[in-house]
Amino acid sequence: MTGRPDGLVHCEDGLARPPWAAVDPMLRDYYDTEWGVPVRDEQGLYERITLEAFQSGLSWATILRKRPAFREVFAGFDPEVVAAFDEADVERLLGDARIVRNRAKVLAAVTNARATVALRDRGGLVDLVWSFRPEQALAPRTVAEIPTRSDESVALAKALRAEGFAFVGPTTMFALMEAAGLVDTHVVGSHRRGIAGRDPV
Repeated sequence: MTGRPDGLVHCEDGLARPPWAAVDPMLRDYYDTEWGVPVRDEQGLYERITLEAFQSGLSWATILRKRPAFREVFAGFDPEVVAAFDEADVERLLGDARIVRNRAKVLAAVTNARATVALRDRGGLVDLVWSFRPEQALAPRTVAEIPTRSDESVALAKALRAEGFAFVGPTTMFALMEAAGLVDTHVVGSHRRGIAGRDPV
């Protein structure tokens, strides 16, 4: 593998990827097949909000490795099921070494499930999140140009907090927007550029 002037890494398969996705086969597959693909269903967005919150302060690789266990213990991230979790469920989760055992984050997952369900009679989580998709597409030409937050992620974080969500800061919400396809931060020239269906104008 060799570095490039734009900050991407030229991998042995001939494709260029950002450094975080260039080495670990699991992260490479995630980048190639999932990251940045638009997510437009409630359960999918709730899952990503939850996992982005658990990732705070940790590496994404840690969360991705634990994702099958997260999906198991959080009932496939069905918001209605998780919204009904009680203190016994919280203690059960905190005792499960297969996931990140952080009480504040576990409680946030339950809180956010309840907020997701409550949003259903007001348009729903999907419409709310996607209403913050930027009008102007980003067009980073180097890895160094990729931002870590935006005006839209600040506004989304504020809107979600107003609806009762927790662990939804502007940086975390920008990561969500990248992962769920609201913004395309693939470097111009990347083989994954444009997967969300909109290139820069």
